[in-house]
Amino acid sequence: MIDIHCHLIPGIDDGARDEADALSLLRMAVENGTKRMVVTPHLHLGRFDNTKTIIWTELLAIKQAMFQENIELELAAAAEVRIDAEIIPMIEQKKIPFLGQIDGQNFLLLELPHSHIPPGCDKLIKWLIGQGITPLIAHPERNRDILKSPDKIKMLQRLGCWFQLTASSLTGGFGESCQLLSEQFLKEGIINVVASDGHNIKRRPPLLKDAYQKVCELVDENTAHQLFWQNPYNITKSLFI
Repeated sequence: MIDIHCHLIPGIDDGARDEADALSLLRMAVENGTKRMVVTPHLHLGRFDNTKTIIWTELLAIKQAMFQENIELELAAAAEVRIDAEIIPMIEQKKIPFLGQIDGQNFLLLELPHSHIPPGCDKLIKWLIGQGITPLIAHPERNRDILKSPDKIKMLQRLGCWFQLTASSLTGGFGESCQLLSEQFLKEGIINVVASDGHNIKRRPPLLKDAYQKVCELVDENTAHQLFWQNPYNITKSLFI
């Protein structure tokens, strides 16, 4: 499996606390069946002011530590970017790392606020699409606006967005309502990727295997392969060349 959303670079967001914590989480992911991973620190202006340079510098450090600890996992980095008009100049200045690209189309892991879909969201998404950037919306099933009115995801889909479901949403980690909506979106074919959004060992571990089995049960194994391997591979393969 390939995990393209997790927070395992230590000390730069609300994920891994330090190097030892990060290495424990990376071992956990490998033991659970993850072969390739893209770590995606938060880029949330005013809270986590990460840039491409900061992220890549820290990526090199954790890769060196992994090598010393014999952790066999292909690792690359991008960012989970909170939606904000201020990201436009950062994109223009090439300060934001993309998840990769398919046929020249860049993919950006884009996070909505948990509480709502903000006004002007459609305008920013249209601007991104116009720049050859496809937004991959992180965990839409956990957004309260979408939980209340699931059809709102269709508006984002019509604009050209792709969608990444959190693995633990499918297995009940975020409650029954979130699990039921996740199952609905899966069955409707709305979801493009499942990823862990791993942050820590106890509450939000970087695990995919149980969710993979759940997708096999709810839909079929071919869909599980598409969501956990093929689509993540296609989106991120340029990061591993």
